[in-house]
Amino acid sequence: MASQTGSPSTHFRPRTSSKLGHTLKVVGVLVKAGVLSLGPPAKIVRQLRRLRAWGPTMAGGYAAAAERAPDRVSVIDEAGATTFGQTNLLAQRLAGELHHMGVRPGSRVGILCRNHGAMVRAMVACSRLGADSVLLNTGLAAGPLAEVVENNEVALLIADADFEELYKGLPRWIPRVTAWGEPSEPGPRVPLELVEGEVSKAEPEPPKKPGRLIVLTSGTTGAPKGARRPTPKGPQDAASVLSRIPLNSKDRILVSAPIFHTWGLAGVQLGMSMRATLVMRRLFDPEEVLRTIQEQGCTALFAVPVMLRRIMDLPQATRNKYDTSSLRIVACSGSAMSPQLINDFMDAFGDVVYNLYGSTEVSWATIATPEDLRSSPTTAGRPPLGTRIAVLDESGREVPPGTEGAIFVRNEMLFDGYTNGAHKRVTDGLMETGDRGHVDEHGLLHVAGRDDDMIVSGGENVFPRPVEEAIVTLPEVCEVVVTGVSDEEFGQRFVAYVVPHEGHEVDPNAVRSHVREALGRFSVPREVILVEELPRNATGKVVKHRLVDDTRRIETK
Repeated sequence: MASQTGSPSTHFRPRTSSKLGHTLKVVGVLVKAGVLSLGPPAKIVRQLRRLRAWGPTMAGGYAAAAERAPDRVSVIDEAGATTFGQTNLLAQRLAGELHHMGVRPGSRVGILCRNHGAMVRAMVACSRLGADSVLLNTGLAAGPLAEVVENNEVALLIADADFEELYKGLPRWIPRVTAWGEPSEPGPRVPLELVEGEVSKAEPEPPKKPGRLIVLTSGTTGAPKGARRPTPKGPQDAASVLSRIPLNSKDRILVSAPIFHTWGLAGVQLGMSMRATLVMRRLFDPEEVLRTIQEQGCTALFAVPVMLRRIMDLPQATRNKYDTSSLRIVACSGSAMSPQLINDFMDAFGDVVYNLYGSTEVSWATIATPEDLRSSPTTAGRPPLGTRIAVLDESGREVPPGTEGAIFVRNEMLFDGYTNGAHKRVTDGLMETGDRGHVDEHGLLHVAGRDDDMIVSGGENVFPRPVEEAIVTLPEVCEVVVTGVSDEEFGQRFVAYVVPHEGHEVDPNAVRSHVREALGRFSVPREVILVEELPRNATGKVVKHRLVDDTRRIETK
């Protein structure tokens, strides 16, 4: 963490004298992870030649892996196992078919898929052509999907047949390619298996400008926006995350987080960089996750927090049926995790939770290790290698430890702006996250909440997250979300939407008393509303503007 005095421009400018030390740290991380390793000289030469030609893109990563480890398994899904060599050949064939259908450098291809190997091959094929892959959220309704497709100028759609009802309202002039399942009308498909005797064709010329991966924002506070992910500059970008999450090339990574989400995509990109095996299941089921970990010997799990909540909601007898001793890393991101969930999960599965705080726009900011979370369950952790954070006041100056302010981030993977031309505010190379928080005396970041979640109650600035963390400690409470509303007496107050544990009753007055004792009267919810479930999007984030309309209330006596 940078010094806590002086201006950001003084303390966040890289120094030439430190570049060698930084490079050595990067190399050390990559060697430990198995990204850099000894091997047959001829294979290494071909691997480097592919990387030099295609760059550190999806196309370059899989082409290089196919040269270095062609027989190593790259993806295991419900259709079976596919090696790196097979993945590269199948993507090359698909790229030829897409080119025949009119996809060119700069074209935008929408990908509407669940997690499976065909989605990975679709992204690699687009990368080979220099086309942008627009990763479409499978939770979108038909109207918003059509809006996103139009706003992002999607020229071709690759989709699972499951979503035919969703996309059939799109303009008929947009060609469709099926990735998985049987559509009602025959048409081109993403190849699932090699033709007998198929060999690599002559490599096409790599595009002059690499295609981009476009990820949609969550849309929890408005319509989803397309965010252009930057092209990685090399393995040093993977080294940043690997410096705090000790994955390696021998891992079998179960990617349960949706790949259209930044965190699921990160799991795919890290697996590609390390030549690790990715395990995928098209639908998330908490018991199926445990079964898959046991059957496939998964050593790592990429998930969003609500998935951990669903696993812990399983009866203990069900959890105990499966041997998950191979699991050494559970990497989470996407939304805040309650301290109660973190402690419960690690008590059940061991100290395996790594929590990444970041966003579609800034990629990663900080990562909390199991040791960090045991000592301070509310922390977001520390910045990984090559990342800087700053907590700034309204004038853009860094604040002392313990003082709350706006959180800004600098790393090599800041996004390149929204597809509608908008951008995030940047100060001296540091990009705003939209969150507020503070750094404690140990250098750990603590996130208070979103700027737009803060309310002023009785003249006091208060955030919903501490209220949520207090309420969820009550043994009868399963989940809770807190949001601000107008109040005649205090100006603004909170309303708490509480999901009780099955078979338990929650007393709203007891909840209010608990919050008053823990946080003070300005944090006490004006109302405590008991609901059967919280409205969530496809990545598990609570969509607060749907709370009033979509939640089914539990009548209280």
